[in-house]
Amino acid sequence: MSSDHETAMSLPPWRSLLRSARQREGRSPGATWLQLATTAEDGTPRVRTLVFRGWSPRGDLELLTDVRSEKSSQLLSQPRVELCWLFRKAKEQFRLRGRALLVTAEQEPEALLDHWQRLSPSGRMVWAWPSPGEPFDAQGPWPQEVADDEPISSHLLIMRVALERVEQLDLKPHPHLRRSWELRDGWHEQRLNP
Repeated sequence: MSSDHETAMSLPPWRSLLRSARQREGRSPGATWLQLATTAEDGTPRVRTLVFRGWSPRGDLELLTDVRSEKSSQLLSQPRVELCWLFRKAKEQFRLRGRALLVTAEQEPEALLDHWQRLSPSGRMVWAWPSPGEPFDAQGPWPQEVADDEPISSHLLIMRVALERVEQLDLKPHPHLRRSWELRDGWHEQRLNP
């Protein structure tokens, strides 16, 4: 088993920059919000905001989604995605590109249960609502909470993004600092014109 120091040493160099930007945001709700771009089956782009949920043991970025959502079917046909994470207080933007994999409770029950338990009762409610994107049904059900003792929703999926390219734009210096890292180059940093 590796020590915390060794684990930190093996992380890509951009991870510490991302962590610092997140810390500068403080407790702002927006500090965990990022935009996910996917491709619809007709080839048109789709963008939505999701909440960062952590890093997998392999270092993949983790988000949560609903198996009934359009993005789930989009990712099955085209798993390549890009994420944009803007940190307003830090004045930094990260663009993260990679491949998304959807993980079910049958595949990794402990990982899904861990995410489910970390959600607040009000955070779990969306997985108890009717199918997203369907015509509105006032009859619901529209619970405001899902209690801690309720079983994990069968609609919950982990979306793991195996990152291949990361780009940072730091708006603080003049000229702005823009750099990128690619997995295929061993996460070697390349400076870019802003």
